[in-house]
Amino acid sequence: MDILRIILAILLPPLGVFLQVGIGPQFWLNILLTLLGYFPGIIHAVYIIAKR
Repeated sequence: MDILRIILAILLPPLGVFLQVGIGPQFWLNILLTLLGYFPGIIHAVYIIAKR
């Protein structure tokens, strides 16, 4: 299941974070990072998925 989340995190970072932690501070931080730059959003999403 983590492989699917990582693929989704690469395509749409907030979706990957949402599937891992739900709506919370990490989700909103990832949306902000994705809006500021696509790559920071991807890095953050993969980090959140790998950490858990």
